Amino acid sequence: MGGVGHPSVPQPVGADDAAAAAARKRTVAMAGFESSPGSIEDVDDSELRDEKKRQPVKRACNECRQQKLRCDVSQDPWTDCSRCRRLRLDCKIESNFKRVGKRSRNAEMEREIIELRKQIATQSNNSSQAQQTPKQESSSQVSPAVYHTPSAMSDQYMGSHEAVASLLDLRSGFDGSGYMRNGNAHFKRIEDVVVVPDRVAELFDLFFTFYHPFLPFLDRRQSPEEYHSASPLLFWTIISVGARRFQPDTNLLNSLAGPVSRLVWSTLADIPQSYHVVKALCLLCSWPFPTSSTSTDPTFMLCGMMMQVAMQLGLHRPSHTQDFSKFRVELIEEELRDKVQTWAMCNVVAQRVATGYGQPPSTLYDWTLSSSESADMNFKLSEDIRPKLEIEKFCDKVTKSLYTNRRDPVGLCSDQERSTLISFLSRDFDELENQLKSQNDCITHLYLRASNLHLHLSAFFDDPTAKKYRERLLALYLATTSFLEAAMNLETRVGPVLSYTPYYVYQMMVAGSCTLLKLSKSFFASHIDMEYTKNLFNRTIWAIRGVSVSNNDLPERLAEVLAQMWRLGSTTSVKQAADNAEMDNSLMLKVRCRMSMSLLFDSVWRWREDARTKGRNIEAYLKNPTNPDSNADSSASSSVGVVPNSTTPGVSGADPSLAPAPLLPPSTLGITTGNTVGGLPSGFMEPNYEVFDPLNWLLDGLVDLPYSSYSTMSGMETQGIA
Repeated sequence: MGGVGHPSVPQPVGADDAAAAAARKRTVAMAGFESSPGSIEDVDDSELRDEKKRQPVKRACNECRQQKLRCDVSQDPWTDCSRCRRLRLDCKIESNFKRVGKRSRNAEMEREIIELRKQIATQSNNSSQAQQTPKQESSSQVSPAVYHTPSAMSDQYMGSHEAVASLLDLRSGFDGSGYMRNGNAHFKRIEDVVVVPDRVAELFDLFFTFYHPFLPFLDRRQSPEEYHSASPLLFWTIISVGARRFQPDTNLLNSLAGPVSRLVWSTLADIPQSYHVVKALCLLCSWPFPTSSTSTDPTFMLCGMMMQVAMQLGLHRPSHTQDFSKFRVELIEEELRDKVQTWAMCNVVAQRVATGYGQPPSTLYDWTLSSSESADMNFKLSEDIRPKLEIEKFCDKVTKSLYTNRRDPVGLCSDQERSTLISFLSRDFDELENQLKSQNDCITHLYLRASNLHLHLSAFFDDPTAKKYRERLLALYLATTSFLEAAMNLETRVGPVLSYTPYYVYQMMVAGSCTLLKLSKSFFASHIDMEYTKNLFNRTIWAIRGVSVSNNDLPERLAEVLAQMWRLGSTTSVKQAADNAEMDNSLMLKVRCRMSMSLLFDSVWRWREDARTKGRNIEAYLKNPTNPDSNADSSASSSVGVVPNSTTPGVSGADPSLAPAPLLPPSTLGITTGNTVGGLPSGFMEPNYEVFDPLNWLLDGLVDLPYSSYSTMSGMETQGIA
C-alpha cells in the first residue's frame, strides 16, 4: 500500500499551477497514510518544481484570442506568434484582456457614423437654407412617389443614417420585412414595393368607400396598422384592391400582383393560419388581379382552400373553437361575432365563385348560418350580410336542383323535372324578393337580379318541342334585361360604382350579353324589340370595357370578342329568323357541363370554330374597340359627342360605363309592343383608345375562357386569352 504514494502515480496535467498543486496535495494526502509528514512536504515541493518545468504556461495572444484561433506564441523567451508576424500585428498578452463581439463593435462604429452624418447634414441644411430664396424653397419641394425600390427609398425617405439604423434593428432581432422607418413614420414594404403612410391611408379609404359595400364584413374602425398586425396578407390584399383604380399611380396594382400572389402561397404554406387569412382570401376571390391570360388562374382553387382553411380553424363551429385547437382558447364575444360574420361571407363568396365559374359550390349552410337569432345574439348577422347570404342560398338551391342529377352523365335534370322545379324555384324567388323589399338597397337588388338570371339560364337546356318553351325563353329574356339594367344603373351615394363591383358581376354581365346575342340570332328575335336589344347589348359591351382595370386585360378582350360576334354575324339571317317564327333547335347548347355558364362556353366555342372555318383575319379590328351597332370597321371613327365626367373619385371621365344609363319602364324591357327605343345613350359614347396588341387571341383554350388569373410578374402578360 505504501507504494501507492510514490511519484510514479499518474498526476493531473493542466496549465494552471494552482490547480495542479491542489490536485497533487489531494492525491498524496489520500495515499500516504503510512508516510511521515516530512516526506509529504518534500514530495510536494519537488513535484511542484518539476511540474513547472514540464508544463510551461501557454496562453494565446490578444489578437488570436479575439478571433478564437490557435496561437504559437512563446513567452520565455518572447517570440511573436506566426499569425501576428504574417499580418504585422502587435502580438502581446494582457491579463485583463476580454474578447469583444464583432457585431457589437461594428454596431458601435455605425452609431458613431450615424451621429457624425447627422451633424454634417444639420450643418449643410442650415447653410443651404440660409442661402436659399423663397422661390427656390417652393421649387425644391417634391411630393413623394407612392412606392420605390429600397435603394431609392434610402435616398429619398430614410437617409443613410436611417438605413443603417434599420440594419441595426435587424441585427438585434427586429423583423423589418414589414415596414421601414423614418422617424415615427412607417413605410409598408412587400418585396421591392414600398407604400408611404399617406398612401396607405388613402388606399384604405378607397377600399372601404367603393369596394367594401359589396363585401361588408370588415371593420372600418380598425387602423391599417391593426390590420397589418392581425395579418400582413389581409393588409396587402386591402391595399391591392384599393389600388385597382388608384389614379395617382396606375402602375401600383401591377407592381403588387407578383409580391402579393407569392405572399398568398407562402402564407398558406405556413400552418396553422389565422382566420384573418380567410378574410384575405375572400377579397382575393372577389377582386382577382387583372391579366390577359387565363391558363393559370388559381381563383377557384383559392376559393376551395378558403373554405377548407375556415373549417380547419373551426369557423363553422365558432362557439366550439377549442375542439379545433390543441391550446386552451378563451372565447371572446367580439371575436365570436367576427368569426360568424367571416364564415357567412366565406359561403357567400364561395357560392358566387361557383356560379360564375360554372362549377359545383363548396358551401356549407349549416346551423351556424341558419340558427335562430334568439338562440344566441352573437350569431346574428348584420343587416348588410344577411340579405346577401339569403340570395346565395337561393343560388345554391338552383344549382343543386337543376344541375346535380346523379342519374345524368352531366348532372342535368330531366325535361319533365326541370319544368316542375322551375315553377317551384320561381315561387321561392318571388318570396325572397318580397322578403328583401324592405332593404331598398341597390347592391342587394343587383345580386337578386343575378340570382334570377342564374335560375332562368337553364332555359337553354330545354327541349324546343316542349309546350312552354317560348314562355321559358321569354322569362329568360326578362331576367337578362332586368339584370343588365340593374347593373348599368348601379348608383350609390358616392356615384356610379359598376367598375368597383366584384368579378362575379362581370361574369354575369358576360352571360347576359351572350344571352342577348343568342336570342337575337334565333327565331325568338320576332318576339323581342330588336332596337332595344341592340341598344342594351351595345351599352353592356361598353360597361364590360369599363369594368376593365388594366389595358389588354380579360374583360377588355372578351368585350371585343362579343362585339365582333354581334357585328360579324349575318344580319340577313337575323332578318330571316325574325320573319320566320317557326321554332327550331338553334338555341340548343353543345357545351352542357358548366351549369348556367354553359351558354358562355358554348358561344365562344361556336365563335372559335366559325372563325377558323372562314379564315377571318381579325387583326384589322384590334386597334380600336368595335361598336357592335356600327357598320364601320372601327368605332373610333363613329364616336360623337363628349363623355360627361364621372362623379366617382378615382375613375377618369372617359370611362363610359360609369355614366348611368336611362332607366326604361319595367313593362318595356325589350318585349315587342309596337314602341321602339331610341339610339345609344349619351352616357355610353365610345372613347378613342387602343384595346389590343396584334396577337393571336382566338381563344385556343375553351375551358379557360371566363377565368382571370393572378399575374406572377408585375405588369400584364402578353399572350392571348388562352
